[in-house]
Amino acid sequence: PDATAVLRFTVHGPVTYIDSSNHKAYAVRCAWLEPGGSPYLASLRIDQAKTWESFREACSYSHIPGENMIWADKKGNIGWQAVGIIPIRKNFSGYVPIPGDGRYEWDGFLPIKERPHLLNPSKGFFATANQHVTPDEYPHWDAVGYTWADAYRGNRINEVLAANNHITMEQMKALQTDYFSIPARSLVPLLQNISLADPLSIEANQLLSNWNFVLDKTSIAAGIYTMWERQLMANAAKLFIPADIKAYISNIQLTKLIDNLQKPDQFFGSDAFTKRNAFIKESFEQAIALLVTKLGRSMSAWQYGQTAYKHVTLQHPLSSLVSDAQQKNLNIGPLPRGGNSHTPGSTGGSDNQVSGASFRLIVDTGDWDKAVIINSPGQSGDPKSPFYQNLFSLWANDRYFPAYYSKARIQSASKEIMLLRPVK
Repeated sequence: PDATAVLRFTVHGPVTYIDSSNHKAYAVRCAWLEPGGSPYLASLRIDQAKTWESFREACSYSHIPGENMIWADKKGNIGWQAVGIIPIRKNFSGYVPIPGDGRYEWDGFLPIKERPHLLNPSKGFFATANQHVTPDEYPHWDAVGYTWADAYRGNRINEVLAANNHITMEQMKALQTDYFSIPARSLVPLLQNISLADPLSIEANQLLSNWNFVLDKTSIAAGIYTMWERQLMANAAKLFIPADIKAYISNIQLTKLIDNLQKPDQFFGSDAFTKRNAFIKESFEQAIALLVTKLGRSMSAWQYGQTAYKHVTLQHPLSSLVSDAQQKNLNIGPLPRGGNSHTPGSTGGSDNQVSGASFRLIVDTGDWDKAVIINSPGQSGDPKSPFYQNLFSLWANDRYFPAYYSKARIQSASKEIMLLRPVK
């Protein structure tokens, strides 16, 4: 039957929560929901840009949440423009709720062309992976923000590109799905001077000492390291987050943790190195105990990528409402995965991957038909279709397929054609 829904709004946007006890309502104001935003229509202008200047002008219409736009032209010019409509906040940060009584209001919007940008960087490339890339001398911090993801993914991309200025399509595929862990390279050496008593912990440490720091799905060392990294993070939250704010902040960034461990004098107080080493030892032995509980005492069963550890299962939002037989048609997986949230091939920090890249595209602008693509799980939303999950295995195994551009190649690869005609 028909139902009436009551929607509440304030001048600042939709009401998302009402605290009746304290007589407060919480509204959310989003810049990209401002009238006339049409967030992604700017892409039509960007697609038609022929110069760096016209590209930046087109970017000025990108009234979307913050993103990085990249430019390249036939003359060899490359550029970066940060886009997104962002309000100027003169007397508040935007990080916590504030009274909607007029004391805290936006002071207009920063023109997008005044956001950070760069043309032809001296190193010959520019890489973004959600890390901090805003120059320190940038003047408009009240319209940018102060928090970013850990820089490890971007740093790894920079390492690879700096070492090779003639990267091939195959090498770019490998870079997009790269599982090398810079945090592992920083943390594992700290175990060298740790005295471990448990034989299983000693054996696990020896395995890490000869490891290549790649979170490969078949790697036992990767399974050991990942559990240790997680335990370090859990223990660091207990140690470094003040008790009076733990209700609001549940963890610290891995960058901060590694900095604390590498410079213990600043964070562990007196006899800092002894306390630091005890922290590392306790976390490592706890991680080994967790692996035993999770996967058994046989280290041969500790490989990283597996259903009981790092994997991906795509669960349909309606699967809990249908029969077991229908669930099997709706849900997809599991398949083993590698990587984590700090590798260029981002797969998130949980056992079941729930974040990371589902879509990637690599284009050879000299021959557009050589473009390759990766996506998941398929092009159809119908579980009965052969194209509902036909791309899932390719994606989970980091394999690409052709993304044809020319009409002839597209027609040669077409499996079905749907023609829609309006009724006269």
